[in-house]
Amino acid sequence: MNKEEQVMMRFRDLYNKMVWLNKLKMEDSLKGYKPSEVHCIEYIGGNVDSNVTKLAEPFYMTRGAISKMTKKLIKKGVIESYQKPDNKKEIYFRLTEQGQEIYKVHEELHKEFQERDKAVFEQVTEEQFDSMLSFVEKYNRHLDAEIKKQGIEIKSE
Repeated sequence: MNKEEQVMMRFRDLYNKMVWLNKLKMEDSLKGYKPSEVHCIEYIGGNVDSNVTKLAEPFYMTRGAISKMTKKLIKKGVIESYQKPDNKKEIYFRLTEQGQEIYKVHEELHKEFQERDKAVFEQVTEEQFDSMLSFVEKYNRHLDAEIKKQGIEIKSE
């Protein structure tokens, strides 16, 4: 196995372990919500004037899929839609009180996971962080170019 394959395999392993370790705690604390719904709540809670288009891009989902999810979240009472007085065409989302609670629980879990993993990050040098970030950014740009080359439009249907 060459180094490229080793890196990809270790990335997958790392990601899978993180998901597995965090999953039980997340599911227990956020019963009744799918991970995608929780991340939608997280995005809306952290970004003013979120709308379907703004949500579609970071989730790599179509606007139609985001529309379905936001309707479910409205039905569950965690988000509400609103319009601005100067723009009656666009629909935006914000968290309800119940949504704020989910947002806080999720944020606390992330802090807990960060604390758990802190020992590893304390051993990483600035140069190592810079190298990792540089690699991840390069790989990200490459994947963005591949997505564009294939003509995949993430923002719309």
